[in-house]
Amino acid sequence: MSLRTALEDGVALLTLDRPEVHNAFDDALITALTAAYEAAAADPTVRAILLRAEGPSFCSGGDLNWMRRMAGYSHAENLADAEKLAHLMRVIDTCPKPTLARVHGSAFAGATGMIACSDIAVAVPEAEFAVTEVRIGLIPAVISPYLVRAMGARAARRYFLTAERFSADTARALGLVHEVVPAADLDAALARHLKALRAASPAALAATKALVAAVDRPLSDAVIADTAHRIADQRASAEGREGLAAFLEKRKPNWTGA
Repeated sequence: MSLRTALEDGVALLTLDRPEVHNAFDDALITALTAAYEAAAADPTVRAILLRAEGPSFCSGGDLNWMRRMAGYSHAENLADAEKLAHLMRVIDTCPKPTLARVHGSAFAGATGMIACSDIAVAVPEAEFAVTEVRIGLIPAVISPYLVRAMGARAARRYFLTAERFSADTARALGLVHEVVPAADLDAALARHLKALRAASPAALAATKALVAAVDRPLSDAVIADTAHRIADQRASAEGREGLAAFLEKRKPNWTGA
């Protein structure tokens, strides 16, 4: 089971449930998450959607077995695979229901994209974040529009290029998360937000989300398609293949000079 879903008091609970691999992404989890968000968005009994995770991490990025398969993909296969992740981010971002993220532990690579797409993100002080793709010869393509929007282009340049880890307090200062609370208070903080959302008109909430997107000049399908092409190109490039091979073989990539 990669994802558990439940409905409690009008809240769709989506729980990443691969703790043995720190809830790493693979194609099955991407498909399950997309279906779960789409189902919750279409369910009139759902007032809000909360993404959370089991185990020590929120989500550690790409699954190793998925990366092994990806390393042998053709450009067309890479593009189809990238489009699925791009679609998930778009589904979360454009969901008419309020979306929340409960963040603890590690939140790396694609996980930061899901957080940036969520309307409200609350983290514990111990949470760590990183956009790690360049370390394995890739680029954070399909998550980049949402992270740049959340963090700003200047901060995105730094954290995309260095792939360094940053703290929950830094994530809050950058705008990636909205609130940092002690672990003992995390559920209470989310309950406070959910209470406020339940007090609002569902139609007004959906209309307000649409309003914000309209005045913020929303992403176009062309931009989304472009990001999928860019990561497909990078995965199929010499450095992309070398980076993935080095990562899977637990060695340094050839561009390090080691």
